[in-house]
Amino acid sequence: MAIVTNAGGPAIMCADACAAAGLRVEPLGEMTRARLAADLRAAAAVSNPVDMLAAATAADFRRTVERVAADRGVDAVIAIFIPPLPGRRCEPVLRAIRAAARRAARDGVAIAAVAMAPGMPGAADLGPPGVPIYSTPEQAARALGHAARHARRVRAPVPVAQVPAGVDADAAAAVIAEALADRTGWLGPDATARLLRSYGLPLAAFEIAPTPADAGRCATALHSAVALKAIVPGLLHKSDAGAVRLDLNGAAQITRAASDLKATFAAGETPIEGFVVQQMAPPGVEMLVGIVGDEHFGPVVACAAGGTAVELLGDVQVRLAPVADAEAAAMVRALRTFPLLDGYRGAPRADVRGLEDIVVRAAAHPEVAELDLNPVVVCAAGALIVDSRVRVQRPPRRAPLASL
Repeated sequence: MAIVTNAGGPAIMCADACAAAGLRVEPLGEMTRARLAADLRAAAAVSNPVDMLAAATAADFRRTVERVAADRGVDAVIAIFIPPLPGRRCEPVLRAIRAAARRAARDGVAIAAVAMAPGMPGAADLGPPGVPIYSTPEQAARALGHAARHARRVRAPVPVAQVPAGVDADAAAAVIAEALADRTGWLGPDATARLLRSYGLPLAAFEIAPTPADAGRCATALHSAVALKAIVPGLLHKSDAGAVRLDLNGAAQITRAASDLKATFAAGETPIEGFVVQQMAPPGVEMLVGIVGDEHFGPVVACAAGGTAVELLGDVQVRLAPVADAEAAAMVRALRTFPLLDGYRGAPRADVRGLEDIVVRAAAHPEVAELDLNPVVVCAAGALIVDSRVRVQRPPRRAPLASL
């Protein structure tokens, strides 16, 4: 990126905004600097940003932008004009920048203009198009940053998603067909488990118990510390409602905890239908993998920092389904919290490949309106889904994107 200006302050603001947008502002070539020094006043700065000082004319802008755009190391130029005196109009300078842009375009150099003045003219008022006009340096930097990222995406090879091994599409379709026929919407724990297992997704071992006594017997069969979760119709966030008990051991302790949950919810007139008794997951990093059906784009897959703080952190990556292996790897590594998976501060490295496999396997069936795997506990030994919920519905008919 090169910055041309008649005022130093906006140029500094622009350089900072370019850095924030992932754009590099580096010194111009020696020959370019020599030519600029010969053209401009002695006090002008000719490295990058190029500050022509307040007295710069429209002709100075045109000549300087042309010289800077001709530098072999420059891909784009932001030209900033701020009227040094009240009443000086922007139009002559903006037309000069547009004239320079026509020559720069032949070399594939993009030009953006910034007019920092009230009543800035519209682009249509300046003759032939070719240069976008912004009112602040930050807007121009952000726009060029988006353009650069889009260009990288366009040039990148398109990954091809493969159906993972072990996916039983027929079994998944059967579970979904049953749910649609019953008009259940949100699947129950057993149907959710059958659907996820048909995708080959790793679930923490669990049993469903209709009564507190049954919960105690189920826990004995799991041979480990367990989590106890109440099954309450319409309750999606169990931990928020106090419907979860953790690290329980032995039939007596689990039976008491289940009886306590049953009494608590009965008092609130939301009776419990049963209990999920689930093997406790090993310590690890809590993540979220989810799917939501978008009315225009179809299924969208998300990977995010999970647990109870998922909404607070807002650390999420999304892709259109189906997701290829390379896309899943890029999603996980683009998260701000990825270092927690990669041995942050001496912690053991988690099984990132296991998390990526869950992202790929959370393949979206058209009738899956929502799928929420949260948390997915990722540790050195693997990735394990601890809690999940799924909602199915008949997909709406989507209009072609070109018609929107």
